[in-house]
Amino acid sequence: MEDRTLNTRVILVRHGESTYNVLRKIQGQCDESTLTDLGQQGAIQVGQALQGIALDAAYCSPLQRAQQTAALILETLAPSQAVPTLQQRDDLKEINLVNWEGLTFLEVEEQFPEQARLWHQEPHRLAMEQTTDTGTTTIYPLLDLFDQATQFWKETLPHHAGKTILVVAHSGINRVLIATALGLQPEHYVRLYQSNCGINVLNFPNGWGEPAQLESMNLTAHLGKPLPAVRAGQGGFRLLLVRHGETDWNRDKRFQGQMDIPLNENGYAQAAHAAEYLKDVPLTRAITSPLLRPKQTAESILTHHPGLELELMEGLKEISHGLWEGKLEEEIEVDYATELQDWKVAPETVQMPDGENLQDVWTRSATAWEAIARSTPVAQPGEPLPTVLVVAHDAVNKAILCDLMNLGPDQFWRFKQGNGAVSVIDYPQGAEGLPVLRAMNITTGGSVLDKTAAGAL
Repeated sequence: MEDRTLNTRVILVRHGESTYNVLRKIQGQCDESTLTDLGQQGAIQVGQALQGIALDAAYCSPLQRAQQTAALILETLAPSQAVPTLQQRDDLKEINLVNWEGLTFLEVEEQFPEQARLWHQEPHRLAMEQTTDTGTTTIYPLLDLFDQATQFWKETLPHHAGKTILVVAHSGINRVLIATALGLQPEHYVRLYQSNCGINVLNFPNGWGEPAQLESMNLTAHLGKPLPAVRAGQGGFRLLLVRHGETDWNRDKRFQGQMDIPLNENGYAQAAHAAEYLKDVPLTRAITSPLLRPKQTAESILTHHPGLELELMEGLKEISHGLWEGKLEEEIEVDYATELQDWKVAPETVQMPDGENLQDVWTRSATAWEAIARSTPVAQPGEPLPTVLVVAHDAVNKAILCDLMNLGPDQFWRFKQGNGAVSVIDYPQGAEGLPVLRAMNITTGGSVLDKTAAGAL
């Protein structure tokens, strides 16, 4: 089922590499850091990646590293298309880390060990003392950043209904803009990641007030990096979650569920794109739903990884639509009009006739994912990460992504999953630690936007 009509598109970009990034210094709201040559090149590459996408407005943080990035993006676009005037917004500034700004990460660890522990494990509890002309106050940087992001959305979205806007800011505020758009709580901030010049796409159905859809997150292919780099010194392991390529039933918007429909010609091409995209990624294991369409997709990817055995996992099967399977939406509407409407707006309430409900899918997909995570070896910091390929379906992938972000079946439509798309989930502390969504819904057809079939599940 298509994820409903979406009105306002936001293309959210983190600034390019800065001088403080290279020095591994805390930046926050300090404005001494500027783009490096590599950072400037990354901004130009973002502009090249966005060519052909009409922008109705452009906003940026007033800090110079974000200003420089936004200006270079628009300058790159300008010869080939009309570009909007760049507007600065204070509520796009980076998180206020007053006591740490200008220090290296190592210096923070040495001088503020307990605060550093909180920042890594429970950043919503981190408090700092800020001194101004009016006295000293206690601030909670991350909680304040959530208020700041909410203010930006509330004040900006009403002016751009049905439009596409560009927003250029920073790692922390971008993560919080995504979190507030999806309805994530501050304690889940650490589960999101942003690369320099990474591109995110958010869709808002009715402006502010209803959770958005994350179409894609932290795209880096335009920078020559198919997948976000592993952080320096990171251990753990990485799981790659892939949706199968297109089928005729996807293209026709026919509900397929557990019907064993093969890939069509375009689906094979998408699988080949994914295979080419991942050919240089050292895979250590490959797992798929046993249905034909993900199995064919996985087999295509494994042509570049000879000797790797493909494992089948029943828990990764697509949702069973029961009596809806094989039918078009207009055919289902004849006998199940109420249930079909509920599926679009309150999917967690729908029991598929002679099929499953979303809680069924949540339970079995989460169990399967946990089994994969717990059976994956953990690398020590600095060692190559074990990397596992997992190929499944639209509903299953959405359930897994929601569950990883602590969202329930009522938030089913929050994450988009295109045919042949790749998502990247790291476990820096192993299966017992929090997962980190490094990238989401990387469609490998060459466009920043997901242009794959918007068909039924």
